[in-house]
Amino acid sequence: MAKANYTTFKKDGEQMWTLFLDESGDHSLTKIDPQYPIFVLGGIIADDQAINHQINPGMKQLKKDIFDSDTVILHTADITRNRKDFTILMDSTKRQEFYTLLNQLMKALTFQVVACVIDKPNHSRKYAEAAIDPYVLSLNILVERFYYEVRNHQSTGTIIAESRNPFLDEQLTQAWNTIRRDGTRYVRGSDIRKTITSLNIYPKLANIAGLQLADLVVSPIGRHYLGKNPHEDYAIIEQKFRRGPRREIDGYGLIVLPKS
Repeated sequence: MAKANYTTFKKDGEQMWTLFLDESGDHSLTKIDPQYPIFVLGGIIADDQAINHQINPGMKQLKKDIFDSDTVILHTADITRNRKDFTILMDSTKRQEFYTLLNQLMKALTFQVVACVIDKPNHSRKYAEAAIDPYVLSLNILVERFYYEVRNHQSTGTIIAESRNPFLDEQLTQAWNTIRRDGTRYVRGSDIRKTITSLNIYPKLANIAGLQLADLVVSPIGRHYLGKNPHEDYAIIEQKFRRGPRREIDGYGLIVLPKS
């Protein structure tokens, strides 16, 4: 088995922070899949040094170790189904090697996880026609948490999301512009504008390591909420959740809506 060496990089000064966003599930409230009746928007928060010295080289090395190429784009749906670049994982030995190295990497990297899980049937029942679109609601929640994190470091941040299609990308852009103008429930728009400089949307083919790591994070969170059989990846993710002053996850790294 290939050996990977991922060192922990110690921060030494103010850095730019990035929130890489991805989603799991459909945000539609009109057609709800009974097998996956939730929407998860989540991702990872990391600073420049962690991105440049850990995440980017670490993900590149993992791909070279398993696929002999760093152009492979890690995508949970393709990995799970052994399709596209991941047909190699149909070999059980290779698949085990891949997950062993991936889990080692995720443990070693420095990042925080934030996610918002929306139970769509309960959301619809509670708010009826007044129910806010799950993507828009989740985005507001995560922008708030990202704002608080960046402010705590007295720094600035940016958000990077993956392109879906022109219509949905435009919806995301409009939602972001509304947040920048009007703020969220707890944070003023002027404070967000000072702290979070931009939201940028990139296609999957851009091969951005942070977005791929975010993709690997959101699906296990959804599985865990639905009570599906746990995998080792969720135990790793749980240790990475952003936490409050008493090390609590609820409300800081993981927000589940609607609240009971």
